[in-house]
Amino acid sequence: MGMGKVIEGLVEEAERQIRDQVWELSPADRSVAAKAAADLDAAVGTPQSRQGLPEVERLEHLREALAAVAIALAHVHGPLAWFLGAAATALTPILHWRALPAGEGPTFGAVQPTLHEYTEAEDAIRRLRRTLAAARVG
Repeated sequence: MGMGKVIEGLVEEAERQIRDQVWELSPADRSVAAKAAADLDAAVGTPQSRQGLPEVERLEHLREALAAVAIALAHVHGPLAWFLGAAATALTPILHWRALPAGEGPTFGAVQPTLHEYTEAEDAIRRLRRTLAAARVG
C-alpha cells in the first residue's frame, strides 16, 4: 500500500474519532496541530510550486516535512502523538530516497524514487496538512 493510501486511512480514522467525539483535542494539541500544519505547508506548498523543481530540492522539502511531523510528535502525548507517529511511519520511505546518482560508492540502500512517488508523497503531506489545519479550528 502506498503512503498516500496509508495517510488517507489515518486521516479518515482521525476525522471519524473527532466527529464522534471519541478524540477531543486539547488546546495544546490544537496549537501543535496548527504549527505542524504551517510547517508542512511551508515544506511542500502547492503542486504548482513544485513543478520544475530539481529532484534534489523536492526531496529536501519532503525531508523537511517529515522532520516537521517528528518535531510535532515530540511535543504531544496520547491520540495526537499516536496519529503523528503513524503518519511519520507512513512517510518513512522518504528516508530511503536519494536524488543524486549513486556513482561508484555505496548508497546504504537508498533508491531513486520516480516522479510519481515524489508527487504521491507531496500529496500525502498536503492531505496531512489539511487535517492538522482543520483540527486547530474544530
